[in-house]
Amino acid sequence: MAWTSVDSYLRRLESVQRRELVWGVVREPPAPFYDHQHLVTRLTVLLTSHADAAGAGQVCVSPIDVVLDRSRALIAQPDLVFIAKQRLHIIDRQIWGPPDLVVEVLSPGTARRDRTTKLGWYQRYGVREYWLVDPWSESIEVVRLKTGAMTRRRYAEGAVLRSGVLRKLRLRVSEVFERVRAI
Repeated sequence: MAWTSVDSYLRRLESVQRRELVWGVVREPPAPFYDHQHLVTRLTVLLTSHADAAGAGQVCVSPIDVVLDRSRALIAQPDLVFIAKQRLHIIDRQIWGPPDLVVEVLSPGTARRDRTTKLGWYQRYGVREYWLVDPWSESIEVVRLKTGAMTRRRYAEGAVLRSGVLRKLRLRVSEVFERVRAI
């Protein structure tokens, strides 16, 4: 594959197809499965409701381009992002810089990459908090990122998740993993 710059990547037509630019190479993974998207939808509703009520900022769901490094041609498309109110200026058609919170729902094909490669990117480029949502263990790992250091806390069934970014958020893990009820 030929190397692609951020500018040429962003000149492409707008699309709902997921794609990322990783060190100049366009990556187009297949669409996620229903269970993955159901969790993304649940979290979008829960976090948007909280952020709106608190006047805290904005939540956006993938696909949305997050330009982490223009010169090195790195654009990620996390499952979900939150931008704090005081940092909304980084939004200009895309997100230009690190979101305050990034959420990735793990899938069989992405779990390893989400736990290693993407974690490294998000720490390096200044994301403050990263959630890894694990549908198999029905848990959420909250990773607080600082340059050179990180802290991790796992929240499972019966726990109430607390965020360093959304300080007033009290999210019951069981509420995230509610099953779709048959009609």
